[in-house]
Amino acid sequence: MARIRVFIVLVLAVTVGGVFAFATYNYVNRIPAKTVTIPTKQVVVAAADLDVGAELGRDDIRIIDWPANAVPAGAFTDPKDVMGRGLILPVIQNEPILPMKLASKDAGAGLPPAIPAGLRAVSVKVNEVIGVAGYVLPGTHVDVVVTLNPSDKHETITSKVILTNVQVLAAGTKIDRETDKNKPIPVSVVTLLVNPDEAERLTLASSEGRIQLALRNPLDKDTPVTRGIRPAGLIGASAAAPAVARMRTAAAHTTTKAEPMPLSALPEATVEIIRGDKRAREVVREE
Repeated sequence: MARIRVFIVLVLAVTVGGVFAFATYNYVNRIPAKTVTIPTKQVVVAAADLDVGAELGRDDIRIIDWPANAVPAGAFTDPKDVMGRGLILPVIQNEPILPMKLASKDAGAGLPPAIPAGLRAVSVKVNEVIGVAGYVLPGTHVDVVVTLNPSDKHETITSKVILTNVQVLAAGTKIDRETDKNKPIPVSVVTLLVNPDEAERLTLASSEGRIQLALRNPLDKDTPVTRGIRPAGLIGASAAAPAVARMRTAAAHTTTKAEPMPLSALPEATVEIIRGDKRAREVVREE
């Protein structure tokens, strides 16, 4: 009888608990969901990654809703304000178009509006090695190393850093033609942002020698002064070593030979003679 009572109480408890859980579930589902609306503002953003010099067209931009309390200062809301203007800084997809990245309305598009006043853009041909295996991209900074021979002697070949912390303005491939076959061939070109004095040095280096670009950290602002290196310096030899060796050889050939010492100056040979408790020394003379 006691077991039946316990069973009945257990069944009632499970039944009441299930009914209560089901009622709670229905009540929660019937509560209307509260939606929080955030004020937004339309902002013009880039529809794709765009490089320096690109002229913005309707396909290059789009309008999205941006949180009103987080709109970047100066962001455009009307596409007409940016269409037809050129970029002086690269932008990525979905990045807001800001005035600081656009050339003026009268400047047009292309590379010229991206050149600051007082500076020049100089392009040089490069290959995969000179271009640091493709890591030289717009916005990076490089040092320019030139290797040339000021004379016809092999020992005068010199490598030296001629430009430091130079900004890369553009990097890409253009179509050139071979001089003998007149066939179009792709040529990699890097455009560097330099001042007029540096433009002269870079032009002379690229025409008279071989240049190499050394990629550097953009946060590194140091401009170390190097002395350059010659083939003899690679193995630790000094340029003055051959001259010193020649001087020592000449001195050895011009040294006066030592004259033999005269016989009169040599010490005389003696013989010690012992007679009993007496000792005597006799000089031995050659006949």
